[in-house]
Amino acid sequence: MSPASPERPQPDETTNPLEHALERIRVPFEAFLRDQTTSSLLLFTCMVAALALANSPYAEAFSALLHTPIGVYLGDYRLEKSLSHWINDGLMPLFFFILGLEMKREILAGEFQDPRRGLLVICCAIGGMAAPALVYLALNSNAPALQGWGIPMATDTAFALGVLVLLGKRVPPGLVTLLVAIAIVDDMGAVLVIALFYTDTVDWSLLGSGSLALVLMLLLNVAGIRRAWPYALMSAALWAAFLFSGVHTTVAGILAALTVPASPSHGHRQFMKRIKKLLSRVDDKREPRSPILGDAEAHELIEEIENTAYQATTPLQRWERTLETPVGLFVLPLFALANAGLSLTSEELLSALAAPATLGVGLGLVLGKFVGILGGCLLAIWTGLGRLPEGVLPGHVGGMALVGGMGFTMSMFIATLAFGQNPELLAQAKVGILGGTFAAGALGALWLVWFARHRDSPSTP
Repeated sequence: MSPASPERPQPDETTNPLEHALERIRVPFEAFLRDQTTSSLLLFTCMVAALALANSPYAEAFSALLHTPIGVYLGDYRLEKSLSHWINDGLMPLFFFILGLEMKREILAGEFQDPRRGLLVICCAIGGMAAPALVYLALNSNAPALQGWGIPMATDTAFALGVLVLLGKRVPPGLVTLLVAIAIVDDMGAVLVIALFYTDTVDWSLLGSGSLALVLMLLLNVAGIRRAWPYALMSAALWAAFLFSGVHTTVAGILAALTVPASPSHGHRQFMKRIKKLLSRVDDKREPRSPILGDAEAHELIEEIENTAYQATTPLQRWERTLETPVGLFVLPLFALANAGLSLTSEELLSALAAPATLGVGLGLVLGKFVGILGGCLLAIWTGLGRLPEGVLPGHVGGMALVGGMGFTMSMFIATLAFGQNPELLAQAKVGILGGTFAAGALGALWLVWFARHRDSPSTP
């Protein structure tokens, strides 16, 4: 018996045929845009496009575009940065803001609620950060290449999730949840690394101004303010203070996210009681098929229903859901387009492949992540500190640990901070990132496909 087809929305008396036809297109299109695989494919496409542009006749024109100065001028006040700086310092904090929201949600209502699963995630994440850094340092113990030790530490959530989603039923749902939790923790670690080790000089007076904005945001939270605009204004002030203080603005994105309210104005019981009362009033008030346009009281009641539903949701979830699509479809692909370009001759590429910085990054992403995540997992289970999610086996974790070596976005970001003034080392780091990311994704997918077939084999006990 085949499963029942999902019911299509039926037009009512207010829907004209054209509107209904457009609705049938809009709903699946919006679902496609929100799908994690879509953003992963777009990110991959922009990465390939950046490499193609960097090795095309348009390379100089594209580089000139990225270095075009763009600024804001008010009298004698000037804020001018290149286009690539605006992408990295202006748009990327939105990505880190979403990361901060995910971190807070995961801590309050995710894997960390179960102490043993939370400890498992922490052990995997610490191993997945420490081992890649140690692999890199083993191959690059001298300056200036030493500065790149943080490059292979973080997992690119979009790419890694894209691989697991494409594998479909071969991957248990708990493994996806585990990967997201690990990626969130090692993103936190990467942010700390950026703040502590990739900040040259700090203007403490400006940082103090930023701290004042952060305190005001915390007070807004305590006071029960749940509208977006006060937080947006204070976040802009926090971003500006960090921009000029010397501490990277991505840290401002994380800190701002941690102040966002995570509780609703109305609890579930209060919401149900209020919404039932309002619905009964609407039902009693309106005549069948009467147009709402001419019924001001009924319109006010429906607006009150909308406001009641709004107050029963959390700002954290609303803002995360509002931003995740534009960030996934615009900010991250634009970052890839601006930073993934790499122009090397065949001789230069062969030379880069043998360079210690390239090997350190590439092996750090593939070997370091695999050993660190899987080793942290096995250690947590062996000591009794950790517990795997339902349906997840150590064999699954091995494949996921390889996929976790896909470190494109955060790795590229740290590489620009570490080697921005050294084009040769930056190019070597990019070769290591691209090679390591592709190898980790391919090896992880092959591992998980093999493991799924091995488990389903009749000879398997």
